[in-house]
This record gives sequence, structure tokens and C-alpha cells, in this order.
Amino acid sequence: MIIYTGFNYVTKEKVVDIGPLEMIVEKNNPVQWSPIVGVILLVGGIAILAINRKK
Repeated sequence: MIIYTGFNYVTKEKVVDIGPLEMIVEKNNPVQWSPIVGVILLVGGIAILAINRKK
């Protein structure tokens, strides 16, 4: 999550449906997040590992 700040996925959407005529459009949907989220998860994971090693 630190290096890759997002990804895209494609959905198909029906635009026109008139009898035998059908038009489908592929829509690109980006999903973005901040690299700060990755850093927070990394620090949290290290903290959990440190707590488990003390026990």
C-alpha cells in the first residue's frame, strides 16, 4: 500500500437496449488511497508483533 497507491477495475454498463440493438460501455473505476495508510498499517503490524514477542 506504500508503493502502489491504488488500482483500477472495469465494469460493463448497458447504455442502449433497443430490441436486437444493444450497446455496452466498459467503465474504468479507479480506487485510490494515500501512502500514509500503508505506513500506518505497517507501524501497527510492527507494534502487534512487538507486543506478541513480549508475552
